[in-house]
Amino acid sequence: MAAAKQRLALVAFGGNALLPEDQRGLQEEQVKNAEKAARLMAGIAAKGYGLIIVHGNGPQVGNLLIQQEEAANRIPAYSLDVCDAMTEGSMGYLLERALANELRRLSIDRDVATLVSMVLVDKDDPAFAKPTKPVGPFYTEFRARELQRKKKWTMVEDAGRGWRKVVASPKPIDVTAKWVIKDLVESGRIVIAAGGGGIPVILNSRGLYEGVEAVIDKDYASSLIAREVGVDLFIILTAIERVCADFGKPTQRELAEIRVGEAERMLEEGQFPAGSMGPKIRAAVEYIRAGGREVLITDAAHLKAALIGRSGTRIVPDGLPGLEAPAAPAERREGAAS
Repeated sequence: MAAAKQRLALVAFGGNALLPEDQRGLQEEQVKNAEKAARLMAGIAAKGYGLIIVHGNGPQVGNLLIQQEEAANRIPAYSLDVCDAMTEGSMGYLLERALANELRRLSIDRDVATLVSMVLVDKDDPAFAKPTKPVGPFYTEFRARELQRKKKWTMVEDAGRGWRKVVASPKPIDVTAKWVIKDLVESGRIVIAAGGGGIPVILNSRGLYEGVEAVIDKDYASSLIAREVGVDLFIILTAIERVCADFGKPTQRELAEIRVGEAERMLEEGQFPAGSMGPKIRAAVEYIRAGGREVLITDAAHLKAALIGRSGTRIVPDGLPGLEAPAAPAERREGAAS
């Protein structure tokens, strides 16, 4: 009997996993944080999953933009799409090295590859008409007006702290290297891809790819990859152990499992704000509605328990019976062969 197909998992986590707010952003700090993240990822690989990793890059690209502004009178600054590519490469390297070393320590024979990824957005996406995502340093009003005039940036005053550049956050519609990702992960490689949501590109009037000044939500990009590749488990790591209903209210309650229809209803009711849990739930819904099997939302500290059904929040299709703690992939294969 032919061997069962390896189960695939995609893990998405924020850039603050490598650069928390309470750290300075030193390279040494980020190396240690990458090693910590690698131990989590290796734990998933050790359970037999094929693995795709998508990380955020908000703090890192923000720091890069600050560095460029400080050197602006000596070296011309790069556009935001190039800065995305730079941080995708540097963060991918730190994670790839840390994960490769962790797998060696565990005697797991798996290769790791970082793929700097372009992600296509619609040039007519309504988000471009009203940029709202702040990026980079704070400026004086004089400097902000100068940049607005010279570079045509959209600048806004930010709660008395200074002026900042704001860019669009369009929805991703395609990952240009999706089949490369699929081929790599199905051949047993662990793939780090679409870091920071990927490098935003559009198709211009000549039908050619062109980079744009935008920020792509990494949860939406992760959901898109999960759907295109056909992963079995989509894991979103966030700051809380479980998704909550009525968050912050006396009636707050943790949710161990949410059917996709209920998740959609709760989104419509405003249970999950756009600036926090909303994009994660919406990304999960899009994945399930496209035929996905299961989304797991939890924090890093509870990931191990969540993988065996003892923590976290699962989002699943409607009409399924109550979920029990899932078996490890190897156990599922043995059951299928019996």
